[in-house]
Amino acid sequence: MALIQNLPKEPPRAFELKGRMMAFSVLRVLTPDLRFLAQQLDAKIATAPHLFQNFPVLLDFEALPQELQEAFDIGRFDRLLRERSFVPVGMCGAGDVLRGIAGGVGIGTISPGLAAPPRQPPKEAAAQPRLTSLLIKEPVRSGQQVYARGGDLTVLATVSPGAEIMADGNIHIYGSLRGRALAGVRGNAEARIFCQDLDAELISISGRYQISEKFKETIRKRPVQIFLNGERLMIEPL
Repeated sequence: MALIQNLPKEPPRAFELKGRMMAFSVLRVLTPDLRFLAQQLDAKIATAPHLFQNFPVLLDFEALPQELQEAFDIGRFDRLLRERSFVPVGMCGAGDVLRGIAGGVGIGTISPGLAAPPRQPPKEAAAQPRLTSLLIKEPVRSGQQVYARGGDLTVLATVSPGAEIMADGNIHIYGSLRGRALAGVRGNAEARIFCQDLDAELISISGRYQISEKFKETIRKRPVQIFLNGERLMIEPL
C-alpha cells in the first residue's frame, strides 16, 4: 500500500529578479571640474525646473581620460546630483579605479550592452531613410524616455508617471498621459500634443511648459490638444 505524504508547501515568492533593458537619460561627464559641472547642471535645471524632479540618469565616463577618472571625486559628484534631484542609477565607461570607488558610494556598473544598443556601421549600398515619425505600441513605463528625432511621435498605450516622451514634431497619445510630454523640443513652435486622457506631470511645446498643478479641472482626464498661441501655452478640449 502506497503511503501518501503531505509535502511542505513552498512559501510564496517575495520578489523576482529579472534582466530587462531599460531606457535612461545618459549624463556624459566631459570634465572632472565639479564646480563647472554644478554650474551647467543648474543652468539646465533652470530651463525646466519641474522636469528634473527625481530624474534618473546613467553616468557615462567614456569621454573622460583614464588619468582624470582616477582623480574624479565620484562621492562629491553623487551628492551634487542628488542635491539637485537627479538620481544616479548606475555608471558605464569607467576604468577599474573609478568603478571601485563608485561601488563604495553605492553606484553600480552597467555594461555597455545594457547602457545603449550597439551602433551598427552604415551600409554604403543603401541610403538610410530620414526618420519622419515614430510609433510606440507598448506602454512607456516609469524611468523610460522616448525621443522622436526629426519627426512626430505616436504612442498607442499609456505613458506612465515618471516616463518622458519627446518629439521634434507633434505627439499623439491614444492612452493616458501620466508622465511628461515635450513636443517641438528643437524649437518648432507649431508642434502640438494630442492626448485622449490628460493626467500629465508636465507638458511642453518648444520650451514653454506647464505642470500638473496648473491644469484646470475642466481639462483634466479629458481628450485635449495642446499648442502655442504666441508665447502662451494653450490646452483645449477635443
